Amino acid sequence: MYYIWTDESDSQGKYYANFYGGILISSKHYEEVLGRLVNVVKSVGLENEEIKWQKVNEYTEHRYQRIIDELFLILGEGKAKMRIFFRHRQFEPSGLTNEQRRKEYPKLYYQFIKHDFGLIHSNPKRKVIRVRLLIDDMPLKGHDKEDFLKAIYRLNDLKSFQNSNIQILKGDVAEVDSKKHLPLQVMDLVLGSICFRLNDKQKDRDIDGRRAKRNIVKERIYKYIQKKISELHPGFNIGITTPITKQSDLWEMPYLHWNFVPKNHKKDKSLTKRHKKEIAPCNLHK
Repeated sequence: MYYIWTDESDSQGKYYANFYGGILISSKHYEEVLGRLVNVVKSVGLENEEIKWQKVNEYTEHRYQRIIDELFLILGEGKAKMRIFFRHRQFEPSGLTNEQRRKEYPKLYYQFIKHDFGLIHSNPKRKVIRVRLLIDDMPLKGHDKEDFLKAIYRLNDLKSFQNSNIQILKGDVAEVDSKKHLPLQVMDLVLGSICFRLNDKQKDRDIDGRRAKRNIVKERIYKYIQKKISELHPGFNIGITTPITKQSDLWEMPYLHWNFVPKNHKKDKSLTKRHKKEIAPCNLHK
C-alpha cells in the first residue's frame, strides 16, 4: 500500500497560486519512517507541538533544521517521496464558466493525485497496490466533496491505472487532522517555504520599512531547504517543473515540482517578477 498525505497552501499569491503538497510512504517503509520522524521530533523537544511553517521563528529555527535534515535523509534513501504543485498566475485559464472556476480546487487536486507521483510507473510487477489518500482539512462540503471523491475513485477506471494495477478503493480517501500526522507536518515546512519564496514574502516589510525578524528567519529556513533539495537535484530551479529524462522518473525521483500551466490560457505579463522590476520607481526615472 502507498500512503499519501496531501495539503494545500496559498490559493492566490502575488505571483504563484494553488499550492499543493504531498508526501508518499509505502507500507514497506511506513513503520521505519514514522518512527524516525517521531524520534527526531522528540530529540529536539517538540513532541508536544505541531510542526508547521507558520511557527518558524528564532526558537524553532535550529530545531526545524534538524527535522529537515532527517526528512531529506529519508527522501534521499528512497523511503519517501515528496511532490509540490503550483500555478504561475501569469497563465490564467481562459474559457472557464463560473461553475468551473468555483470547482478549481477539486479539479487541480485531481490532476495532482493523478499525475504528480507517477503512480502508474510504480508497479512493474503488476501486483495489486492500494493507495490510501489522507487529505488535511478538505475545504469542500456536501455535494462538492462527494463529486471530488467520486472523481478520485474514477481513477480506477482509467486504463493506465488498471494496467499498472493501482487502486484507490472506496474508503481509502480520508480527511485528517495534521496535528495527528507527522508526515503532513514536515511536508508543511517544505510547502510553506516554497510558497514563501516564490511569492517573494521574504521582501515584506512593516510600516517602518523594516523586515520582520520572523521573515528573516523564514528566509534562512527556505535557503536551508533549497540546499537540501539541490543535493537531490543539482541545478534545481524552484519556479519550474523539475526536468525528467524518462517517464518513470515521475515515480523514481524523491522530490519533484510541477508548475502547472492550463491547456487553454491567456498570459498576463503584469503578474511576473520581471514586470515588477521593470516598473520599479528606480526604473521609471531612467
